[in-house]
Order: sequence, then C-alpha cells, then structure tokens
Amino acid sequence: VQLQASGGGLVQTGGSLRLSCAATGRTFNNNVMGWFRQAPGKEREFVAAMHWVGGTFYADSVKGRFTISRDNSKNTLYLQMNSLKPEDTAAYYCAARGSRDDSSYARRTLYNYWGQGTQVTVSS
Repeated sequence: VQLQASGGGLVQTGGSLRLSCAATGRTFNNNVMGWFRQAPGKEREFVAAMHWVGGTFYADSVKGRFTISRDNSKNTLYLQMNSLKPEDTAAYYCAARGSRDDSSYARRTLYNYWGQGTQVTVSS
C-alpha cells in the first residue's frame, strides 16, 4: 500500500496550491483520510480530515482557507490551499486509516498509512 503525495512548491503569500494524494494497493473508500504538516523543528500537526461519508474537519489555523476533498473513483485525496501564509510553510503529509475508526480525527497515531510528504514553501 502506498500513498503518493504531490503538488507542493514555492508560492508567494496569498497564493494557492492544490495537493494530491494518490493511493495504490488498496482503496480507502470507507476510511478516514487526512492531511498533516510538519515545519522544521516542530511536531507534525493536523491540518484537515475527511470522513468517508463526506464530513470534513479542519485545524483552526486553516479553516476558511483550505478545502479537503476526495475522489473515490480515483482513490485520491486533495487539499486545496488558498490565501497561503508564510506560517503554512511545511512538509505536507497525507494519511489514511486502515479501519473504519472515525474517532479523534486530529490524532496522528490513529492513521496507519502515510505518504512521503510534499514541501510547501510560502514566501513573504
């Protein structure tokens, strides 16, 4: 099973990026999937998650600017990031749960599968 994240890059403050996470090896149509990020010297933190029936959850720091979505037909998760700020600079990781557990969306230890990370850098 692999999660392949892509779409990161360098963008100016106020710009936008769209991250993608393609899953291979199994489907996650009935599993919570999410995005986390990690800045240098900081712990990995929750960004957004999406329930398999469509509910979405966001960290307060990105609410109103980021949108998580998924295309089950393509087994792919997305993160649309608008109005980017320098403090959004980090490596972004997609993650998926191996079971139908839908508790504690922000707890990274409950995610069983992780992508390799894609770097997002926002210049001021």
